[in-house]
Amino acid sequence: MSLCYDKTADFDRILYLFGYPIKHSLSPLLHQLVYAALNLNWAYTINEQKELGPCLQAMQHPNFHGAAVTMPYKVTIIPYLDRLTPEGCSIGAINTIFIREENGQRLTYGTNTDCVGIREAILQNARPELLAAAHGRPAMVIGGGGTSRAALFALKEFLGFDTIYIVNRCKSEVEIMMRECTASGLDSCLIHVPTEAQAKVLPGPGLVVSAIPDLPPTDENERSVHKIVEMMLQKSDTGVLLEMCYHPSPNTAIYNSAVRAAWQVIPGTEAMIWQGLEQDKYWTGREIQDMPVLEVKNAIAAQLTKARVHL
Repeated sequence: MSLCYDKTADFDRILYLFGYPIKHSLSPLLHQLVYAALNLNWAYTINEQKELGPCLQAMQHPNFHGAAVTMPYKVTIIPYLDRLTPEGCSIGAINTIFIREENGQRLTYGTNTDCVGIREAILQNARPELLAAAHGRPAMVIGGGGTSRAALFALKEFLGFDTIYIVNRCKSEVEIMMRECTASGLDSCLIHVPTEAQAKVLPGPGLVVSAIPDLPPTDENERSVHKIVEMMLQKSDTGVLLEMCYHPSPNTAIYNSAVRAAWQVIPGTEAMIWQGLEQDKYWTGREIQDMPVLEVKNAIAAQLTKARVHL
């Protein structure tokens, strides 16, 4: 659903999705289903911008009630918010803005529900025997952006992994992540895996979260990432992989590599659903049991089926 700015007066509350590119997003479908089920005259609309300024301007709308934030603004929008939740502070990236009234002031809060989405996607879908076996091995995160930060938090704080590999094309991004994790106390469990030679001698992971776009490698660093991932997936024991990328198809190169290696693969739409429902808890004040979870899941599945047909 996409709304023109001059039509927002027809709704009691306006919520946005900020980012670029985001026209493919399924989150408007998710949130509008929730608001319809809760009989809320609210609108959730895509606000696709190449620069942050227009997003900040949209937050000044009198009916603005919150926003979802995706790349490339999960980190850069933080200085413009009044407060962060503990999760937002620890992760260093936010995907949710919500409003709270305090002492007569209207304050913007930032939080991160990606970590909840990742946790629930794994706990609700991973085969119990694979998840149990995974806890005796390291975990691994592929990527260096805001979603990767949330994955590190979820793996350490929610799922209890003591060792987490980081695989990413850009060394400087990893260094920034490591510094931020040191500040938040997550650094003790992190191991950067920059080369195939190092990957070859390390124990294989049992749980992997992939948080990179599904694009063909264009340089040696990107090719190295894919080779490292292939090497890790081909080690003797299989496990569970959560592929966060689902556009234009959930069947990404990494998804297919994991399937060939007999891993269980969880599509990123599962994380998208659970992080979105967690957002609606902040925005509506209602609990998950009040929301049309099954209807949301069926609607997202239908859209994925349609996307596969048209590929």
